[in-house]
Amino acid sequence: MLEWYASTSRESFLRPKINMNTTDHHAGKPPRIVVIGSINMDLIVRSDILPQPGETHIGSDLLHSPGGKGANQAVAAARLGAEVHMIGRVGNDVYGDKLLDLLHDARVHTEHIHQTDDCVSGLAVIHVDADGENAITVVSGANGRLSPDDVELAEPLIAKADAVLMQLEVPLPTVCVAAEIAHRHNVLTFLDPTPAPPPTQALPPALLNVDWMSPNRTEAQLLSGKAIHSPQHAKLIGAELICLGIRNIAITLGNQGAVIVTSSGTVLHEKGFRVDVADTTAAGDAFSAAMAVARAENQPMPQAALFACACGALAATRLGAQSAMPTRSEVLELLQLH
Repeated sequence: MLEWYASTSRESFLRPKINMNTTDHHAGKPPRIVVIGSINMDLIVRSDILPQPGETHIGSDLLHSPGGKGANQAVAAARLGAEVHMIGRVGNDVYGDKLLDLLHDARVHTEHIHQTDDCVSGLAVIHVDADGENAITVVSGANGRLSPDDVELAEPLIAKADAVLMQLEVPLPTVCVAAEIAHRHNVLTFLDPTPAPPPTQALPPALLNVDWMSPNRTEAQLLSGKAIHSPQHAKLIGAELICLGIRNIAITLGNQGAVIVTSSGTVLHEKGFRVDVADTTAAGDAFSAAMAVARAENQPMPQAALFACACGALAATRLGAQSAMPTRSEVLELLQLH
């Protein structure tokens, strides 16, 4: 059993309780979340250990599962009760048709997802070992064709959103335009900086001005150029990243939970629930989406962090990406048990 993404610390029990079993934030309406990002079909290979360069291992099974960090976060937010609209691209192929159908089935609005001729849909090959750790190779396909024009055409939609959720699996100029439009309309911005650029390639100013950034340990190390060996190190690096202009940061640390640092001076370490980890592939996506939903609902920051941690913990107990995303009732049940 491993601890994952949620708090059982004494500090959390001393915080004021709120009712998280509601999306009643604006006259009874659920929060409106717009996701700009990637849409993939994941090919998941399970084996005892992850292969190293030059090694060959026999896998135990192969699973086709819808994924892509953008689509994962869109489905996660929808299952948590948000009204979710997605801006993205898929190929004009069998995978593209299937991915659109699955998003529609998950109650994600797909009017701003374009099918791209003469281009394959995004694909990800995910190796998962016996401990649930993973290594991922992504073929961008149609995700690489998502343009600033696509986002600008959706400006009226973004202007009416409560939050915009972004990642870095689509072209960087497109993500920058999305952030700039959201800022222009005073919409909350959330960035999952995956894949993170190396320290020699700094993020552009538009992406350092986001309201929330949620890197994992590796991404925070790449962004800062410094290693994270403990939650205390994560707190220090979080504070350094805040100095770059990011308003709030949540660094996820796997079996050590998550560290939250805000520009107002709040620092929290949410420790872990004990759960049976099956696959960590989409745990970070679940965390990011839940944080966006919670803050869009005006949940106080400590409760929002706890809610996001619980969502990430549940996702780690299941195989796949979108298929691993928990419902709101499941997240609340886990919180009540602890």
